Amino acid sequence: MDFLNEEEAIEKMNGLAQAGKPFVFVISYDKTRNIVQSLDEISPDEMLFCFGGISNVPSGLTAEPTHVEWQFEKPSSEAYHRSFSIVQNAEKAGNSYLVNLTCKVPLSTNLSLRDIFLRTTARYRLWIRNSLVCFSPEIFVRLQNGIISSYPMKGTIDATIPCAKQQLMDNVKEKAEHATIVDLIRNDLSMVANHVNVARYRYVERISTNRGAILQTSSEISGRVQSAYITRPGELLMKLLPAGSITGAPKPKTVSIIHSAEGYDRGFYTGCMGVWQDGNIDSAVMIRFVDKENGQLYYKAGGGITAMSDEESEYQEVIEKIYVPVC
Repeated sequence: MDFLNEEEAIEKMNGLAQAGKPFVFVISYDKTRNIVQSLDEISPDEMLFCFGGISNVPSGLTAEPTHVEWQFEKPSSEAYHRSFSIVQNAEKAGNSYLVNLTCKVPLSTNLSLRDIFLRTTARYRLWIRNSLVCFSPEIFVRLQNGIISSYPMKGTIDATIPCAKQQLMDNVKEKAEHATIVDLIRNDLSMVANHVNVARYRYVERISTNRGAILQTSSEISGRVQSAYITRPGELLMKLLPAGSITGAPKPKTVSIIHSAEGYDRGFYTGCMGVWQDGNIDSAVMIRFVDKENGQLYYKAGGGITAMSDEESEYQEVIEKIYVPVC
């Protein structure tokens, strides 16, 4: 499978759109490694995807029923402390209001990457042979009939905690983090759309996982896309990336802080995946993600850090996110 650089990906996406040919796109976090393929180019032996109502999963293809074994090494508390300190020191110096700090965790499971894809119930799913699987609950942008919408997801809690929803909604840090991201996404969408507004603010969704249910808060921000981008989806997507929900604010400086704090290459993790068809886009942020490096599986997870964040709480939130959403 060939990787395209940013300019090549833009050119191919725009060309396919102008020819009216539906295509799938997979864009890495730093936009340097990208996959763009028309639907008729994709082999199910190399890539499986399910983005909303568009999928190439062969009829009747399902995973074999089996008990799921799912074990992982908790992130090193010392390494997390180092990264967390870099982030909070930068925030206290006034260089960022919010930083999405992530880490990679060695994972052991009896499921293959393909098995994980077939067993998950996530809204957006992608499998690339011998490379990665992503089962994301978070929409990046949807473009439908000229309206572009984004749904940033910020704020997570174990659903089994007593009064979990109220605790999540009342948490001062989570409120501030969510408000910051909504403001950032509103500004981002204003680069490509007019009449941008917050249609829904901080609504709660329940997600079932192999480790129990969690609650997460999202918002909906929408506007009317500028007409020039209808046939130039490559430019639209690259202009909005990387996603605000997995970087922070202000975005350029925060990306630099992330690079200093994390100490690893995110690759496709926290990039973007989706489909273009008939002038419409349905896409997801590539969170809830497993990839393979030198034969070892890694789960990548993280969360938003503010100057008010408590290190132990943030560390536990990362651990809560290391799940697979299976029935």
